Amino acid sequence: MEPVTFSSNRASEAQIAEHLSRCDESFVPPLSDRVEIADYAHKIAGMAMRFEAWDSALVGLLAVYCNDRERGVAYVTSVSVLQEWRGRGIAASLVDRCIAHARAEGFRRVELEVDAENASAVRLYEHKGFSIDAVHGRAVTMRVDLGNGG
Repeated sequence: MEPVTFSSNRASEAQIAEHLSRCDESFVPPLSDRVEIADYAHKIAGMAMRFEAWDSALVGLLAVYCNDRERGVAYVTSVSVLQEWRGRGIAASLVDRCIAHARAEGFRRVELEVDAENASAVRLYEHKGFSIDAVHGRAVTMRVDLGNGG
């Protein structure tokens, strides 16, 4: 496999939907158990900042909502990497790019929610400086403070 290229906001709604569908079963629980993937892709395409990893197709995606300027919180709604591309540091690079963007935009922190049973994702986020902020059942809210005041 060739090295990936990273970009932002390049994927079309259809490419996002295809990627999320291919990653569906890798989400904990599966994404399709929680959302209608086509509707979710539409929302991400229209409202989220997207950090993307590409070869000939979209192989990695991090979508973050950077719309809570009042509280200074950017919220990661989705991180996914195709199964055959895992273990190459793609998710870590996408998280790094997201944090750098949020910091440059003046956000105070980045938050996300992850299922407690998704141990590899929790480890990744902890490695990137996130800490557990709250636990509600299996839902773990994690955050990283960016040092931009507040």
